[in-house]
Amino acid sequence: MSHNKSSLTPGDVENLRRRSAADSSERYVEPDQHHQLPRRQSQNEWLGVGPQHPELGAVESPPPEASSHHICHYTPKCFLTVHRGGHGTSARSTPTRGARSTPSRFGEEGWHEGTTKTTIRAENEVEAHREANNYKFGFRKWKAHVTERPIEDQSDLIKELYSDLTVMKPREGSVLTLGNILYVFLFGWWISLIYLLICPVMCLTIFGVPYGKLCLKMAWYFIWPFGRSLEKVGDVVRRPIVRPPKIEVIPEEGVSEDSKDHTRDSAPLLMSSPLPVEIPVPEPAATKTSHHWCRISTYLWLLLGYPVLVVVHCLACVLSWLPVFTIPVAKMNARMITKVLLMAPEDVQIHTLEKMYVCEGRVILCCYQAFNVYYYKYTVQGISIFALNLLPLVVITLVIGYADHEHAYISAETKFATAITSIIPLSYFIGMGIASISAQSNFAVGAVVNATFGSITEMTFYITALLRGHKAATKCYEEIVKAALTGTLLGCILFIPGICMVIGGIKHREQRFNSRSAGVSSALLFISIGGVFAPTLFSKIFGNLVCESCTSTPGNGSVPFVCKDCHYDSSQTDQHFILSQIEPLVYTISVLLPAAYLIGLIFTLKTHSHIYDIHISDGQGGHAHGHHHVVWSRWRALGVLIVATVLMACCADLSTENIEPLLMDASISQYFIGVTLLAMVPELPEIVNGVMFAVQNNISLSLEVGSCIAVQVCMIQIPLLILFNAFYDVGFVLVFSDIHLWSSIFSVILVNYIFMDGKCDYFQGTALVVVYLILLALYFFAPSPRSC
Repeated sequence: MSHNKSSLTPGDVENLRRRSAADSSERYVEPDQHHQLPRRQSQNEWLGVGPQHPELGAVESPPPEASSHHICHYTPKCFLTVHRGGHGTSARSTPTRGARSTPSRFGEEGWHEGTTKTTIRAENEVEAHREANNYKFGFRKWKAHVTERPIEDQSDLIKELYSDLTVMKPREGSVLTLGNILYVFLFGWWISLIYLLICPVMCLTIFGVPYGKLCLKMAWYFIWPFGRSLEKVGDVVRRPIVRPPKIEVIPEEGVSEDSKDHTRDSAPLLMSSPLPVEIPVPEPAATKTSHHWCRISTYLWLLLGYPVLVVVHCLACVLSWLPVFTIPVAKMNARMITKVLLMAPEDVQIHTLEKMYVCEGRVILCCYQAFNVYYYKYTVQGISIFALNLLPLVVITLVIGYADHEHAYISAETKFATAITSIIPLSYFIGMGIASISAQSNFAVGAVVNATFGSITEMTFYITALLRGHKAATKCYEEIVKAALTGTLLGCILFIPGICMVIGGIKHREQRFNSRSAGVSSALLFISIGGVFAPTLFSKIFGNLVCESCTSTPGNGSVPFVCKDCHYDSSQTDQHFILSQIEPLVYTISVLLPAAYLIGLIFTLKTHSHIYDIHISDGQGGHAHGHHHVVWSRWRALGVLIVATVLMACCADLSTENIEPLLMDASISQYFIGVTLLAMVPELPEIVNGVMFAVQNNISLSLEVGSCIAVQVCMIQIPLLILFNAFYDVGFVLVFSDIHLWSSIFSVILVNYIFMDGKCDYFQGTALVVVYLILLALYFFAPSPRSC
């Protein structure tokens, strides 16, 4: 026996690691499979927590003399536990053998259906707070991280995204891929052509012949740069690594432990995991410093060739950066401008990487692929690359919007398109700022920030549209605002849950969610829709029925009148009815709806917080081992919020100013414009968050994304519009058209039926999306509002 040995060989370490990985994979339990496993593990064994997390359970530490045998330690991260609908036993409440289970403190009547708890790992305390805020009612749901790990601690996939293309490394597979072939047709041929055109120009100057040869080299390189590297002569030490064939060593049976140790010491080098064999290469002689900056040819190059190539590479860099997935091409072109083209021409050489011998080390430029689908994860200072690429559009919108009031150079339709698109990145920055402040602050500060800035995107547009309509003395803008409000409700009730169910159901077949929390959201939706459309029902019951034209047969009194286009009109015909009855009802509802929202906050966050059952472990373990840093501090996030809000107001003003040509177009219904463009474009970041939650099998948060926005529209945004109209009368009356009324009521009833059983699949999501598209078709073919 080998228990007396205090050290382990590398083979034992590898075996223990594999055994630990297998055990951890066996211990990992999907939320839907808790009820299928026997109760053979204790709570601490399943979570793998240590003594630094006392609230998760006490675990005895191994004695010092046995520390050598405990090699595979698991360092716990922050844990966030929430309830999801379903049947089974909680992983956190699983009793050990022989232990008595205690009844729930919430009573059997509260949890008779049984719920499962899902343990969500957070990398540090800040991320744990962000995850916890996602499950709090009234808080904006945010998927992206608000902290970052150093690039050294990231996975190999993430490291490759942030590579500067100066490292040669072993690569398996061929470089002949579809993305690289597309590079030749999109970028390679015309960049090489420019180099070929500059080559004779430099050669004609006689002094620039070396740079002419360099252009010829670069033309040959850029037509297919993959699998080839640009190196500086004498500056790279090649260390070939031979990859031997995979030969598996099968151990003999019946061999003692001592003979195993002896055999391990004399084991051959060819094993199942091949070991790299370094072939030593003598160090090259020190190169002399180049004096090419003292040559005439260098200045001829800087005058004739370099400026043209800077323009070419900058154009290629921009064109390849904007699609995001071709960022490696942008990095390659940027490297050419800043490094390669400023070197001495004789120092640049092209080296083709061989299959059997791979040089590990740094070079000037080495690219293997032009297209990488994982660049959607790329961030710059914590900012998503998509939002960052759309940010210059905000500047363009402000310049063309305020510099060309008379539409002399840019049409109003183009200005409207750029203004409405600019709202997308600004909505992202506002959401990122809210999530950053809430994750680093206490509950009170987070609630205030979410209440004030959570609806700022929609409110800026609504208020600017109402002011524009009041200034133009038309009710058309008011109808657009009402259509946008209804479109936001329909999109959040039908489209966001539907598309999340479809995408999540395709990947996970069937998903479960907490039906109790979904029931709370459904109840608040019913209250919201009932309160918002109560004045509309009141006006239909007690208002005046107005018909556009009524005809009858002359001389025949028995034939009834034939009337066309009859509707209840309480906005213009009877002002006394509005002032005496409808307005007091609207003000009463504007008080009751925020009160109901406040009661919902108290119910879900205070008295009945066990519905979500959020538990966060101590965050010290995450800080001790994660080495994370917060991307945006609280003051920086607050500054971003203020700047984004101001820019949002400007873009909303420009969009309402330039929307008039669309409103005057008889081929497009104003209802359709408000329900689609003005309602759903600002919600695109929320849609992306919901889809990402669904892909990660967290459909509960996907459903909460839409429900939270719909409830805030009815219980916060509409009362704020009524309050704004009370102080500055813009003629906003909370009376909707019939198409808005019946569409919203039908949608709420349908989604409440879908949410009843606590599980969903792609078929239910398809039903919601199809109903949403049917309603959009209804709005598309509907006639324009009478006020337009």
